[in-house]
Amino acid sequence: MRKLVVYIGIVALMMGFVHKSTNAQIVNGAYKQNDIYAKKPMPLVSVREADVFWSKTLWRIIDLREKMNIPLYYPTIEIADRINLINLLLQGIESGQITPYDARTDDDFKIPMSFAQVKEIFGAQATTQKKIDFDTGEETEVLVAGDIRPNEIKQYMVKEEWYFDKQTSTLNVRILGLCPIREYVREGDTSGQVQRQKVFWVYYPEARGLLATNLVQNPYNTARQNSFDDVFIKRMFSSYIVKESNIYNNRDISSYLLGKQAMLESKKIEDKIFNFEQDLWEY
Repeated sequence: MRKLVVYIGIVALMMGFVHKSTNAQIVNGAYKQNDIYAKKPMPLVSVREADVFWSKTLWRIIDLREKMNIPLYYPTIEIADRINLINLLLQGIESGQITPYDARTDDDFKIPMSFAQVKEIFGAQATTQKKIDFDTGEETEVLVAGDIRPNEIKQYMVKEEWYFDKQTSTLNVRILGLCPIREYVREGDTSGQVQRQKVFWVYYPEARGLLATNLVQNPYNTARQNSFDDVFIKRMFSSYIVKESNIYNNRDISSYLLGKQAMLESKKIEDKIFNFEQDLWEY
């Protein structure tokens, strides 16, 4: 009888060990990482109109082919819950988390678009193709859905406002919107000439919740990874100015300068803003 009790106890102990082992949490790494989906966007200081005595709106280009901006382009396929910026925006639009705005009219977030309209701009509209029924031998037309080609997004346009807050005596910047720019060759164009097209505008404050819950790969240290919102708020990207608010219908730099002169004008605008802040102080 005593042997039976000991045997039952050993079996129960082994079953408990197996049960605990199967319920053990799997940690895919040396340590447990915090849940990124619970992360909140970095809070920004509220600004009163009465405290802003100078401001200027700028439009700049983030080129994904520059080394510093590569983390925004990759991965082109989803890897370990990581996704690139354009696919994240498209997922947010499809799920209704963010609203795309028509970039063909203006950049003031006035005309909302549907996901079907976004696909159409990408050239992914449905087409009809002829198909032969092998049972009857008859030829019929079927509707085939087109595919969005996210790899065609090579640049982003950023709309932002720089302002000086006299309450805190600081020069600050707020990003207002993001606009993916598509580069492609027209179908049937034998010249190979690359076309550029603004796809849609996203109102950045609305997209911050989605951007804050997705990580950008840090190429130098995987233990210190930032969210997409961190990248933009902390200015961890390389860019150049293509337009500033002006009296000439907010004309682009490219409308009056080209090549090296346009890049020098872009740098001149940045220096002008920097010098404005420095000239406010006496040493």
